[in-house]
Amino acid sequence: MPTYSYRCTECSTAFDIQQAFTDDSLTVCPTCGGSLRKLFSAVGVSFSGSGFYRNDSRATTSSSSPSTPAPAAAPAAAAPAAPSTPAAS
Repeated sequence: MPTYSYRCTECSTAFDIQQAFTDDSLTVCPTCGGSLRKLFSAVGVSFSGSGFYRNDSRATTSSSSPSTPAPAAAPAAAAPAAPSTPAAS
């Protein structure tokens, strides 16, 4: 559940409370009975792991990166030659 911050407009009492998204906002100060205002602040977000950087999940293209030739494949071992059979006459 998210935590919301409130401050009273009458007595300046500030407090935090956990509320569900479906709960109504608080409107009455529990200290003096004045009206409450919901406070908004910056949220710290940390993106970590793979997939959050420009080069993590993009295919390389020849226009944006220098082309490097693929390494030459090693020649396959030659299969042993089949024994030759004499031609029938």
